[in-house]
Amino acid sequence: MCGIAGFMRRDGTPAEPELLAAMAARLAHRGPDDRGSHCADGVALAQTRLSIIGLATGHQPMLSNDGNLALVANGEVYNYRELDAELGAVAPAPARGSDSATILHAYAVHADASVHVLRGMYAFALHDRARRRLILVRDRLGIKPLFYARLPDRIAFASELKALLPLLPGKPQVHGPALRQFLLQQFSTGRATIFQGIERVLPGEMLVIGPDLAVEHRRYWSLTDIAPQPMNDADAAAALDALLDTAMAEHMRADVPFGLFLSGGLDSATLAAALAQHGAGRIQSFSVGFQDTAMADELDGAERIADWFGFEHTALRLTAEQLCARLPLTIWAADDLMRDYACLPTSILAETAARSLKVVFSGEGGDEAFAGYRRYRPSLAERLGKGLLRPGSGGFRTRGQWSQHWVRALFGPALRGLPGRARQPFVDAWQATPPAWSDLQRRQYVDLTTALPDNLLVKTDRMLMAFGLEGRVPLLDHRLVELGLALPDGLKLRGRTGKRLLRRWAAPKLPPGHLDRPKRGFHVPVAEWLAGDRLSHLGALLQRNRGIRDWFNAAAIPELVAARRAGRGGDRELFGLLQFAIWHRLFIDGDAERPRADEDLLDWIAE
Repeated sequence: MCGIAGFMRRDGTPAEPELLAAMAARLAHRGPDDRGSHCADGVALAQTRLSIIGLATGHQPMLSNDGNLALVANGEVYNYRELDAELGAVAPAPARGSDSATILHAYAVHADASVHVLRGMYAFALHDRARRRLILVRDRLGIKPLFYARLPDRIAFASELKALLPLLPGKPQVHGPALRQFLLQQFSTGRATIFQGIERVLPGEMLVIGPDLAVEHRRYWSLTDIAPQPMNDADAAAALDALLDTAMAEHMRADVPFGLFLSGGLDSATLAAALAQHGAGRIQSFSVGFQDTAMADELDGAERIADWFGFEHTALRLTAEQLCARLPLTIWAADDLMRDYACLPTSILAETAARSLKVVFSGEGGDEAFAGYRRYRPSLAERLGKGLLRPGSGGFRTRGQWSQHWVRALFGPALRGLPGRARQPFVDAWQATPPAWSDLQRRQYVDLTTALPDNLLVKTDRMLMAFGLEGRVPLLDHRLVELGLALPDGLKLRGRTGKRLLRRWAAPKLPPGHLDRPKRGFHVPVAEWLAGDRLSHLGALLQRNRGIRDWFNAAAIPELVAARRAGRGGDRELFGLLQFAIWHRLFIDGDAERPRADEDLLDWIAE
């Protein structure tokens, strides 16, 4: 697990080591154990390393023995042992030292087709000196991030947006459509990011960049290739058992101790059972809840699971002050704007776990792969009604996060004048699915290609890596996701209960009655904390923020604050303005400096 950065200059123009160093410095938190760089033929590569596998031998950039190939990689190739054996029978390894060396070996044997044999979570850049090209690759599900920018004299890439900002011509600029998507849909998705001129390498994509900086986009994996499978209960259970067994065995490969984030729900409990089944022993586990709130948490369920499996458990109960003080740091860590309140407690969990560990397991992906969300099982009336009002996605993801009243009152001319619809990525994803799929499969696919990589996994990667902590997500092994998507609907849903197959696997391994508890989800009581004196100060400060004045009607903010104080909604709208104001101070007006973990968030709003 690391941070990677670099660039390719046009026609081999010499690279500037000092510029590469500036990029790497902004990724130091992702790799506190080691740092390396390499420049050749106009290509510059840098890595900041968090050592997990091959602690003493995995220094990067990694070069082939003949000097023709150079690699920087972020993440893990979990099947490196099997691949090393297979590839070694064909050709000698061009480099050794860690699982990342397997990427070089696979490329030396299979060239561009090497991506098909890699299993894991990864983003890497590979310079093929003989063919005068740079390759950028991101894993199938987008577990690890990778961004790039097309500049007049080069193409640059990095694990995080902040590392690309020093290369942009002039002051960074807000990309309006991405801002509108964030406000109305909770996150922006697709190729464009919140920064003009910086784009995402998409999940399952390879970019091939030539010496003239022409970019070829190749999708090497797509869920639309998955065909529904007519399986019965017994066949599906056997398939899940075999795949989960293999995935866990591979994910547990590490040369350092690992722990587990426990929420009390099915997904993390499933991981607890799988880890115990594979002999993990008395590992550390962590859970989080909240003080002084009426909202229920799942600390008791998490502690029950930890006791059942004999884990060394840490339960945090956080205050409103702790969460609010964490907001500037979480915005800095995320880079891109996304309204996931869970970033706040996740950041504190990550900081706590990182004091003693470098790796934690987390249950992301179970709901998307095995159909656990309530939004996957709407009533017929709801589905038809939403589909008629907002066609294109079968009634799925049709409602914006902001009320139309506040859109009209608060959006400034630049936001109101943007063409297109903020929900268009969801419509496009729905329309891209095969005709043979069910509506349930389409709902899963929309989330797997939008909300998962560009919201949920942003939280998992960035909140953890801000403290040099690797998050492993076995339920997003691509073979498990392919199985979950291919399953007949009846093996995923029964009545109003989702994840039927996963429940069947986990139930006999968990404490009796644990899965009979209603699903609560992981909720953070932000609305209860946007009150009192904090609310009064917040409204006044927002009106003075440069970004708010540029993009919004600041004169309407007192009305929003009054509505929130009277309990007439406005929570999401107010929190969205707050996030954008702090983000603008950090990245547009400021120099992307890292806030402390205990800031007064009000200090980060006004100029």
